Amino acid sequence: MKIICIGRNYIEHAKELKNPVPTEPVFFLKPDTALQIKNRPFFYPDFSSDIHYELEVVLKLNKTGKNIDLQFANDYFDQVGLGVDFTARDLQQRLKDKGLPWEKSKAFDYSAPVSEFIPRNELGDLSDLHFRLNLNGKSVQNGSTADMIFSFADIISYVSRFITLRAGDLIFTGTPEGVGPVKIGDHLQAWIGDRKMLDFRVK
Repeated sequence: MKIICIGRNYIEHAKELKNPVPTEPVFFLKPDTALQIKNRPFFYPDFSSDIHYELEVVLKLNKTGKNIDLQFANDYFDQVGLGVDFTARDLQQRLKDKGLPWEKSKAFDYSAPVSEFIPRNELGDLSDLHFRLNLNGKSVQNGSTADMIFSFADIISYVSRFITLRAGDLIFTGTPEGVGPVKIGDHLQAWIGDRKMLDFRVK
């Protein structure tokens, strides 16, 4: 199982981080050791002092594919959930300034809390799926898949040109604007529509 993450897939998020809006999907990987499930706490790592949350819709793939045609791409996932792409922003910036890969700011252990998954046929129109994140009871991110630059099908087809996709792989599809830092003691809760999907604390 691998975790594929799409960066800069919402225009307003790209702008808030002062990044150019991409003309093709930007992706990176997290290892399976980044996965955190069952609303277990996220333990703040000792190598960063600026960990940020990024809430994302996550696709769970259900079959293997390579060079997947765009018209068939949506057949390659059957479940949808939410995940948080935790990012060590201070490390990321230092690495970017040096022109170095920034995996260690994204791919560290337990940096990808993921909810349980819902069958896609229970969610209605996936092209306008609303999701949100509360931090300590305050709404900080509100997104809709209608605002994605690249659709689910675009992402699956594009990534499969470079990497074989397999059943069980997870794709984080990008985060809307409103990302920000967490601290020890914080409480994060996230919903798809009115379904609570995530509810965990930072320790």
